[in-house]
Amino acid sequence: MTNTHVDYQLSQLDQLEAESIHIFREVAAEFEKPVLMFSGGKDSIVMLRLAEKAFFPAKLPFPLLQVDTGLDFDEVLTTRDSWVERLGARMIVATIDEAIAAGHVVDDGKTSRNRMQIGTLLGAIEENGFTAAFGGGRRDEEKARAKERVYSHRDDFGQWDPKNQRPELWSLYNGRMHAGEHMRIFPLSNWTELDIWSYIHREEIEIPSIYFAHEREVVERDGMLLSVGPEIQPKDGEKVETRMVRFRTVGDRTQTGCVESEAKDTAAIIEEIAVARVTERGATRGDDRFSEAAMEDRKKEGYF
Repeated sequence: MTNTHVDYQLSQLDQLEAESIHIFREVAAEFEKPVLMFSGGKDSIVMLRLAEKAFFPAKLPFPLLQVDTGLDFDEVLTTRDSWVERLGARMIVATIDEAIAAGHVVDDGKTSRNRMQIGTLLGAIEENGFTAAFGGGRRDEEKARAKERVYSHRDDFGQWDPKNQRPELWSLYNGRMHAGEHMRIFPLSNWTELDIWSYIHREEIEIPSIYFAHEREVVERDGMLLSVGPEIQPKDGEKVETRMVRFRTVGDRTQTGCVESEAKDTAAIIEEIAVARVTERGATRGDDRFSEAAMEDRKKEGYF
């Protein structure tokens, strides 16, 4: 008797891709006005690529939203604009300066612009009436994000209560909420940094050039290599050096460090990440070093 059964099994990347695409389609069908938070970093680019696949050949059924600190790397903004133009997507840019002018954020001269993103984001969500916001957070990045569900409820103040989260048994998502509340949706929850880079490599995805090794003037400060520029100048005892570096994560350039690396292509980065023992946020994000609970405190207030 001929065996006609074929043992068909998806690869790990294909399983992750299918799960993320399912989440995108669920949200588009369930929520009235979703938006995708797009910074131009590697995670949000992978998220946008998955959204493109989820609805192809149609255009994205939701706009993109970036919270602009005014301190983003030029290479990141260039890549962001390239993706927006290629997809013909509608891009909404909420700037911290506009949020300060509107009274959503108070500039006391001490708070970092990274933290000011909270009020700016919440103001943009309220002003545009968004009911769901896709974010590129992954559970392997940081302890607070490891606690969070795929559908992460936010109350009418935009705040997150980690002790009051909804169960998601069998990947069943509860999107019920009251007026004024919204959901944060994390399609990449089950991805790791290695998965992200493997997917970028497989799909040949365009990402900012600063993710690859290049020569850059840096200063060593608080255990991080910070890029020298208008906002970062050497202090007493610090020395400007030119090193071969790359960025594992991108954000506010005053809070984002780089790492020494010779990895100039995705294959070399995958080899590098495979043996890394510290997440990209733990290694290179100054805003996560204020305390053990720095990320969780910001998320409770409404951060990404």
